[in-house]
Amino acid sequence: MTTTQTSVVHDLGTLAHRLSHPARTPCVCEPPQVLADRPDGTVVRSGAIVAKAHAADTDRGALAARIALAAAPQLAGILLPPLTAPEPAAPTTRPVTLWPLGAPVDPTDPGAAPWAEAADLLARLHRTEPPFPLPPMRGPAKAARAVARMRAALRGDTITPPRDPAVEPGDATAPPRDPAVLSVLAGWRSLPAWARGEAPAPGPGADALCHGDLHLGQLVRHPAPDGPWLLIDMDDAGVGDPAWDLGRPAAWYAAGLLAPEDWSTFLDAYRAAGGPAVPADGDPWPALDVPARALTVQTAAVALAKCAAEQRDPDDHEQLMIESCARIATLPPELATGPAS
Repeated sequence: MTTTQTSVVHDLGTLAHRLSHPARTPCVCEPPQVLADRPDGTVVRSGAIVAKAHAADTDRGALAARIALAAAPQLAGILLPPLTAPEPAAPTTRPVTLWPLGAPVDPTDPGAAPWAEAADLLARLHRTEPPFPLPPMRGPAKAARAVARMRAALRGDTITPPRDPAVEPGDATAPPRDPAVLSVLAGWRSLPAWARGEAPAPGPGADALCHGDLHLGQLVRHPAPDGPWLLIDMDDAGVGDPAWDLGRPAAWYAAGLLAPEDWSTFLDAYRAAGGPAVPADGDPWPALDVPARALTVQTAAVALAKCAAEQRDPDDHEQLMIESCARIATLPPELATGPAS
């Protein structure tokens, strides 16, 4: 951990402790606990308070709108509400938000994963009219950032660049020859512009309220430990195509990482709750094809960036997503350019 990271963690822990610990009482609190520490978010808990420092390049106006969304009465029972709005006076130059502690999904108990509850929350979110103007959902932009992160991570590795007369040998902008990377890039190029964050999502229904980064790590029980499930992490929320929020479970299912029974539970619960992202019956894949492809590419790109940074080969799960990108690149292009919802 760098000196800057250590400082941010310390400052967040101090802030959370100050808010969770009664003033002028003896302190018997446990030390602050780091829940996450990544460039896009550092999360520290003290007692029942969680403090999050968002990315340094966060659009603060958009973040304020997203945090206000989590606090909106229309989203009660769907989104975990913040304790405060972003604090400009927080002890870090990064924007900070404060949240009540929730109990996360237990990663050691896959059989208890709340797929039905996640689907119900998503359907209710998607059916809710945006209570005020919101920025676009950041899912496609996040996918683009993942591909850029992969490219940047691989510029310093030992992969030999191709012989391209338009690129000087050794040029850091030259694409690598590694088959895995080429598969991810080919899958990325097969996506329509909106799924790469280069254009608005097309068609009716593309202005629904979306989470933008749905996975099981985005659910907590509140009050902990047995309260109802709620969605957390509003960094990517906004208006867009609701099918994006189903894209990651769909991608996992297509790659063989999500059991068919879990996928059926998720999809059936979403439909039962009136979710608008897919038809009420019949084949859901015409709506899910593009988001599932995009989330496959995003996951594989992040995996390859991590592998480069950690100087290791992809694990079995990562390899499945990379192989899925190779299959995506061979599919007829009209499947990727058709309407997503």
